[in-house]
Amino acid sequence: FPVTIGPAVGSRSITMTSAIIIAAIFEVMGALIGGAEVVATIRGNIIDAKFIPDSDHFIWVMTASLLAGALWLNFATAVGAPVSTTHSIVGAVLGAGIAAGGMQAANWSTMSGIVASWVISPVMGGLVAAGFLFWIKRAITYKSDMVEAATRTVPILIGIMAVAFCTYLLLKGLSRVVPVSFTTALLLGLGLGLVVWLIMRQVIRRKAETMANTKMAINALFTAPLIFAAALLSFAHGANDVANAIGPLAAIVDTVLDGGGSNTASVPMWVMMIGALGIAIGLSLYGPK
Repeated sequence: FPVTIGPAVGSRSITMTSAIIIAAIFEVMGALIGGAEVVATIRGNIIDAKFIPDSDHFIWVMTASLLAGALWLNFATAVGAPVSTTHSIVGAVLGAGIAAGGMQAANWSTMSGIVASWVISPVMGGLVAAGFLFWIKRAITYKSDMVEAATRTVPILIGIMAVAFCTYLLLKGLSRVVPVSFTTALLLGLGLGLVVWLIMRQVIRRKAETMANTKMAINALFTAPLIFAAALLSFAHGANDVANAIGPLAAIVDTVLDGGGSNTASVPMWVMMIGALGIAIGLSLYGPK
């Protein structure tokens, strides 16, 4: 949880309480709107249920995965060790599946893709972050008139975040109701980003009129981008990690109610809500530490 709000709190842009409230709201939204795809991967694509002896064994496999993941994550968090929900639950499902059905029960092609993403994601995140930092330094920090430079650049940064948020929300959420192509979502996102840029350009220009030309003063202009970033990251985190946690639960519910065997069946809303509320409560209790 701290990764979603840490930068905003660490830079003193917002208080811990405000950050937790923002993160909790967007974590829940991310789980309910965009979590279904990851749930399908966790509940049925890591192990092949046909190699598990029967449905009772499959239920126990998923129960063991939930218990193992929950115990490890709570222990690690209590001692202050930064661990990944994704790594924990994927490992738990894989280990329990192999224990119940042997090595052939593991879907190694899916696992290779998951493991590859664990390597690619931090590398891409680092490259993108370095690119943004280079841009900010060249466009603002190294300028003689930093205030004027910031009034031009900061609204663009916020607009880019709006484009990303809108496009992601349309693809993950609206597409479940009405088919939305990536091109359509991107165009709508660009439209919203343009509106946000126009609004924030006026807001930041008014704020900059009485601002000193110092780095300390310029930092205040990044409050809005940091809040946008925390909200977007919390939404994405909710869509991913809540799904990780309730994937085994969704598999159990599917098996009990419908006999299992389908990775495409919709996840009951109450199952998603359990994960959403759980992550919000965990954020408020464990997040500050």
